[in-house]
Amino acid sequence: MTAPFLPQEVIRKKRNGEALKAGEIAQFVGGISDNSVTEGQVAALAMAIYFNGMDPSETVPLTLAMRDSGTVLNWSSLDGPALDKHSTGGVGDNVSLMLAPAIAACGGYVPMISGRGLGHTGGTLDKLDSIPGYQSQPDKDLFRKVTREVGCAIIGQTDDLAPADKRFYGIRDVTATVESVPLITASILSKKLAAGLDGLVLDVKCGNGAFMDDLEKARELAQSLVSVANGAGMKTTALLTDMNQPLASAAGNAVEIHSAIDFLTGRDVDPRLWDATVALGGDMLVSGGLAEDFENGCARMEQAFSSGGAAERFASMVVALGGPVDLMDRPEKHLPAAPLVVPVTAHESGSVTRVDTRGIGVSVVAMGGGRVRAADGVDPAVGYTQLAMIGDMIDDDTPLGFVHARDEAQAEQAAAQLRAAYGLGNPADVPESSVVIERIGAP
Repeated sequence: MTAPFLPQEVIRKKRNGEALKAGEIAQFVGGISDNSVTEGQVAALAMAIYFNGMDPSETVPLTLAMRDSGTVLNWSSLDGPALDKHSTGGVGDNVSLMLAPAIAACGGYVPMISGRGLGHTGGTLDKLDSIPGYQSQPDKDLFRKVTREVGCAIIGQTDDLAPADKRFYGIRDVTATVESVPLITASILSKKLAAGLDGLVLDVKCGNGAFMDDLEKARELAQSLVSVANGAGMKTTALLTDMNQPLASAAGNAVEIHSAIDFLTGRDVDPRLWDATVALGGDMLVSGGLAEDFENGCARMEQAFSSGGAAERFASMVVALGGPVDLMDRPEKHLPAAPLVVPVTAHESGSVTRVDTRGIGVSVVAMGGGRVRAADGVDPAVGYTQLAMIGDMIDDDTPLGFVHARDEAQAEQAAAQLRAAYGLGNPADVPESSVVIERIGAP
């Protein structure tokens, strides 16, 4: 006789530091999917895993169980490779918005399933939801059609793609269990495996604005992701990238869409954003067999942007998913705008020597640009633009950035938080940094 499944026994076992069997993991994930496991029980297991970890013999079945909780897509009918990128999350990280259409312009296909904001980091899906009419959660047929015809489609999880992860993801966000390496690994890869990809590149952030705040933790996560993904049959590499300052000079939802449009059209390109996007794209093209080596892949990415091919693909994707036809030419006509846009002065002069990147992300959440609870809505208009970067000289004529706020009280609070996030000093004290820190290949 088969013993009855008791979620609390699985929780107890992991709480005590014991390894879970594949069958126990599959049953618990099944309970997440059909709601027979309560939110409290999911939170309890997440906390137990956070403190006691999981070895690979647990992480792989957890990932596969969440993948198999719904539909697994198949892109074998495409005439090119199905590729994707995933970021572990940062502030001002809107790389996906430029990367996906650039890969499409180079002959790849990017069926990108993105998430909403998690903790202090912004979510690609929340950003896209600020575009009027854009269907961020289309049905599967439309998703396939847009991917096939445009070359890329950035959407959210549909109900039939890794549904167990969708519920788990929301609970992790509000229970302080985001930073668990096995849970991050399983969450990311279950969606990517369900997407039926031929290749994946991971952007693992490291620094004070990342979930992994030091290099060793970030490297551990990257190695876990690369190992589990390749073990499951999906060609995967990872780049460790710096998140000790925002990646783009904008942080928020609509403001990051505007930043992406400026990048794609060449009107205003943030240097760090360029470096990260080109490097990740170069690796993706190699993974998909569309470039002979990394240098060639980067050159093809640069051509996709300079030729306007990436901008054309992004515009086509927006229209195909219900957005406005003139978004690229007139973003200010369509994107939500905050009533107040206020410059933030530093009250002193000096070079930027440090940035509390997480503090900036938390401030955006506090303004309503992110979530405190899983069910919260998001204000698409609030955030920051023209954020100063490390090494920039700040004086009376050069602000730290601009606050986009709903009212004066919110603007004053956000301005104070932005000032607190910056450290100014002598130019000689400015640390050297590179966006791409390290590459981790398949084991």
